[in-house]
Amino acid sequence: MKDEIINHLNEPGQLEKMYRGNKLTFKREFGLLYPELKGNAIADFWNERLNYKSDESYKDTGKDLLFIIIAALIAGLIAKLPAFFALNQESFYQRNIGFIIFPVLSAYFAWKNKLSTGKIAFIAVTILAGILFINFLPQIKKSDTLILSCIHLLLFLWAILGFAFAAEHRNNDEKRLSYLRYNGDLVVMTTLILIAGGLMTAITIGLFSLIGLNIEKYYFDYVGIFGLTAAPIVGTYLVQTNPQLVGKVSPVIARLFSPLVLVMLVIYLLAIVYSGKSPYTDREFLRIFNALLIGVMAIIFFSIAETAKNTTNSTETWVLFLLSIVTIVLNGIALSAIVFRISEWGITPNRAAVLGGNVLILINLILVTVQLSKVLSKKAELNGVGKVIAAYLPVYIAWTIIVTFIFPFIFGYK
Repeated sequence: MKDEIINHLNEPGQLEKMYRGNKLTFKREFGLLYPELKGNAIADFWNERLNYKSDESYKDTGKDLLFIIIAALIAGLIAKLPAFFALNQESFYQRNIGFIIFPVLSAYFAWKNKLSTGKIAFIAVTILAGILFINFLPQIKKSDTLILSCIHLLLFLWAILGFAFAAEHRNNDEKRLSYLRYNGDLVVMTTLILIAGGLMTAITIGLFSLIGLNIEKYYFDYVGIFGLTAAPIVGTYLVQTNPQLVGKVSPVIARLFSPLVLVMLVIYLLAIVYSGKSPYTDREFLRIFNALLIGVMAIIFFSIAETAKNTTNSTETWVLFLLSIVTIVLNGIALSAIVFRISEWGITPNRAAVLGGNVLILINLILVTVQLSKVLSKKAELNGVGKVIAAYLPVYIAWTIIVTFIFPFIFGYK
């Protein structure tokens, strides 16, 4: 969006259209760009407009803080339900851990974006349906479909949060990319909050131990669990109200990690050959292999989401292109191993889920790689890569719904 702001700086109508289309992203990008534009009359006007603090804005800030405090308390209380009602902790957290954070974050964005009653009702009913479905699944020992449903339910709730985040622009590619960027920024901010919280915890427990009081259990049972649940909620508030806090950090992380991950992957593939480990026969190795694949794919998508809005540096584009190719090779190995295991030992819920997921990832990676090749050959713009990623997100969501809600019936809860 930076380039668009510069290109349309002398077109007030176009700037207004960009701002109304995505206010938070526009404000963040303009804030990062303004030091270069200072002195331009239109830029100075927009800076004053975006940073003007009226009495009403202070009231809004107070409302936001009150909402965040209430949301954090609700999340903490949900996390404490097993203790309050003597529930089986393992079963409760396995099935309901996503309902601790995602509903309150969805409520926050629904409130901030002033969603219509119909959309709020849709979010509420969908979340309630998820709660009822996952908790009424039979408790069967070694049920792969239950585990798969619990894992993919988190992605389903993530999609609902995206619906609340995008508001009226859920079919807008830029808004979908903004949601991916929000997730990346949230990871950075939440990590910083947790590090600070960890230091405070260590200091607090240490100080009390000096006077002979051991408060570890009480602290973790009450203060600690509320702190853990509050971290992503407070992180969301900070990211949304102060985008400049991580606006410069996330792109740097993206630029730093992309080449490092590329080098690591190449070395890892060579090490596989040397070690003799095979994903075709070693189930645990294949599981770790697929986890690595998903992690690398997430890094690629986050890097593209960040790079597409900040720079068109050819070196970074080459790094992303090579990283995508190496990841396709990695995906090909994992996919062939899954097909081999299915042909040898038959289909299972886990193999079906991994097969479907890997096929979707492979198609997406190929589309991204083709688009990156067009960028390198000057046949397309870098923001086209982001559009490919954004347009493909509903495919992942559809697969998530299938695995979460249909797999248990297809495979008889096994």
